[in-house]
Amino acid sequence: MTLEIKTIDTLHQDHAGIIAVYLVPHANGALLVDCGPGSALPVVLEGLRAHNVGPRDITDVLLTHIHLDHAGAAGWWSRQGATVHVHPIGAPHLLNPEKLLASAQRIYGDDLGRLWGDFLAVPTERLVQHHDNDIIEIGGHTFAAIETPGHAEHHFAYLCEGVCFTGDIGGVRLNGLRHVRPPTPPPEINFTKWRASLTRLRGANITQFAPTHYGLYGDVAWHLDALERNLDALERWTASEMAHQPDVNAFRAQFASFLQEFAASDGYTAAQVRPYDNAAGSDMSADGVYRYWKKYRAA
Repeated sequence: MTLEIKTIDTLHQDHAGIIAVYLVPHANGALLVDCGPGSALPVVLEGLRAHNVGPRDITDVLLTHIHLDHAGAAGWWSRQGATVHVHPIGAPHLLNPEKLLASAQRIYGDDLGRLWGDFLAVPTERLVQHHDNDIIEIGGHTFAAIETPGHAEHHFAYLCEGVCFTGDIGGVRLNGLRHVRPPTPPPEINFTKWRASLTRLRGANITQFAPTHYGLYGDVAWHLDALERNLDALERWTASEMAHQPDVNAFRAQFASFLQEFAASDGYTAAQVRPYDNAAGSDMSADGVYRYWKKYRAA
């Protein structure tokens, strides 16, 4: 069966082209790669209806990782009959989201529900855990789960017929721009592991990237080179900045300026890349890098 990919825009917080849900029809129905947040469910369901797909047609949900923008609606889909596929480190948080939601509450406060909606537990019988290089057969399609830490320890990229669904390990790239921003929220950012993951992807037979943020791209070699170059630039800048021992608020302010310089180096204005803040916000990305430096590099 030929691989067919439909991009469903979650229109998260009324922003187009920020969070994708990838719909893949197969012989026995259809599957989703990432499913978006609970708050976006009505929009996703409308997008599926446009392709004559209903909730009961979704047999499987492949999660790249369990962050709310990627996996928030997984519990809801499991209760419609879908099997949810996830990394073993992420699985306990789907079975019992209490700790995950408590952590999110500290970050988002009263905005948690508005931004992300309900995060329902996945029943044990609807959850399948995978390991590195597992082969997942669904309705005539074969997906390889590639363990790709760096953004999150529990991260998979999924490779099917040359298309790599990269979640966040492939960076954020919006509106067809030739600019790739590494999303670096706390708590699991690790530059060394991220580079190793990119090396793994270079060695795979990839013809297209499908990052959750956002869309399909065929310039795979350029994309990987640009992302690694930008990771290197970010780490060099962080080393220089942290030598002054800034507090987190000062670091946040400088980080925002760095992102503008970052975009300018690729030929884009601050206005052109402003939508990137909706996928990889400056303050949260700064906090992830700051925590990484304090935990690994300063030590």
